[in-house]
Amino acid sequence: MSRDFTLIKYKLILEAFQRNGYAIIAYEDLFTKPIPEKYVIMRHDVDDLPKQSLAKAAIEKEIGVRSTYYFRVVEESNHPEVIRKIASLGHEIGYHYEDLSLANGNFKKAIKLFEKNLAYFREFYPVKTICMHGSPASIWDNRLIWRDYNYKSYNILAEPYFDVNFNETLYLTDTGRKWNGNKVSVRDKVKAAFQQGFNFKKSNEIIQATDKNLLPSKIMITTHPQRWHNDHRPWIKELIFQNIKNAIKKYFYVANPMTE
Repeated sequence: MSRDFTLIKYKLILEAFQRNGYAIIAYEDLFTKPIPEKYVIMRHDVDDLPKQSLAKAAIEKEIGVRSTYYFRVVEESNHPEVIRKIASLGHEIGYHYEDLSLANGNFKKAIKLFEKNLAYFREFYPVKTICMHGSPASIWDNRLIWRDYNYKSYNILAEPYFDVNFNETLYLTDTGRKWNGNKVSVRDKVKAAFQQGFNFKKSNEIIQATDKNLLPSKIMITTHPQRWHNDHRPWIKELIFQNIKNAIKKYFYVANPMTE
């Protein structure tokens, strides 16, 4: 299949890693299980259309892959029946927090929201990892809340932007509906020198690099499942919408350097 960002293409990515000796794991597995020699931490940020996340989770279950799904508390992400089904397939559920943005920068209100929302998601799964939502339309970087508070005091093992060593772990993300979308990403990016030299635009390029043994042994991949469709109509809709969004985000980033 020539189209990129389809569920078929996603399965081909997973199979490429599997046939080249990578274990595909959930983020919490890195802290609770023996660490494989070669691994891909597969992380999904469920920003919208959670049923697409369920479709990905089913594919992963089919081929023996366990991954992490970070859900937002807002209505477009937070569908209890989907969360339950994904957890029942054996995947990790985490909290995709954006409390500082929701509290409009009020740190005391934000931490109360975090506590409430973390407790809510723990009704579905014993949440051990969390991950910030980029909130590109907000001036607030949600990670700033941890300048005043400590997430580990809430029995949280890790947060990727703080606890992954990106000087030895390759980070790939489909932000902007491309694999090299650094220029249209407000916050979902890392600046470690180790990342240089890995510039993939299409999923096929990742598959080819994997088959040629060009990738490091430690990788974290972030996808946004609402971008991955087999059916043409939602696929085209997402393509058009994301191109418009990219233009807006690029302007927002240039015009608001303080968001960085």
